Amino acid sequence: MASRYFSLLSLALSVLLSVSSADAKKKSPVEFLKHVQGCHKGDKVEGILQLKKYLQQFGYLDYKNRTHANDDDFDELLESAVKTYQLNFHVKPTGVLDRKTLSKMAMPRCGVADIVNGTNLMRSHHHHHGSGFHTVAHYSFFSGSPRWPASQTHLTYAFLPDTRSDAMEPVARAFQTWQANTRFSFSRVEDSRNANIKIGFESGDHGDRLPFDGPSPSGPTIAHAFAPTDGRFHYDAEEKWAVGAVPGSIDMETVALHEIGHLLGLDHSEVEGAIMWPFLPTGSTKGLHTDDIDGIRALYQV
Repeated sequence: MASRYFSLLSLALSVLLSVSSADAKKKSPVEFLKHVQGCHKGDKVEGILQLKKYLQQFGYLDYKNRTHANDDDFDELLESAVKTYQLNFHVKPTGVLDRKTLSKMAMPRCGVADIVNGTNLMRSHHHHHGSGFHTVAHYSFFSGSPRWPASQTHLTYAFLPDTRSDAMEPVARAFQTWQANTRFSFSRVEDSRNANIKIGFESGDHGDRLPFDGPSPSGPTIAHAFAPTDGRFHYDAEEKWAVGAVPGSIDMETVALHEIGHLLGLDHSEVEGAIMWPFLPTGSTKGLHTDDIDGIRALYQV
């Protein structure tokens, strides 16, 4: 499944990582936010190119050799990408970069894309209600709905060498929470080579085609994990991590709950209360939501 994570930003970010940290701060992925407020189709403002890169990273935009891929022109393709982003996150889909939209973009988030190969996974599952209305389900699955085999309800996990010791207890609690709410059970093993799930802290480009982007808020991605049965789960080592709700820091247990959801086969949810919502503001914690549990039950048909 690694291929679905190939990020168009990897090149841009590896360049960023090689410049001095002062320059990197100036050109950080979400630095564009302060220049582009109020922008809309037809505008040409410094920062729009970085907005395009942000939306490409999370799957909303694919220029495929079309014009305006590498300039600051706010074209129709970008307007349509902004509207989709707004729809996914319950902002009025005007295509204008209003404060509400930009405040979402500034928030720390999971690095897993919301849209893959043009399929908006967050809005592609439908429920029918008795009333005949066609509404969108909230949870989503990865493309092709990959999952662990029915026979494999017990999964082992291990920490990669040099994992910070204060992460182990929060991660163990996150596994216990999923275990209490699903048919899965989990146990920690020492040897990461033979574990089903491998957890560690990585920074920058770390060999999985999904480079991290430095500390938030300038680098919005905080962690990522892969669909079944890959088993890799990485925290961005450059973030300020904490145990619990610590102002200005990100809670390791909450992030583990989200990323374990990916490891089990859930993609992002459009319910703000769900653990699979892609954003996590600093200084906050969150637990599982009925939407997350409904999603796992639907995926594994239990």
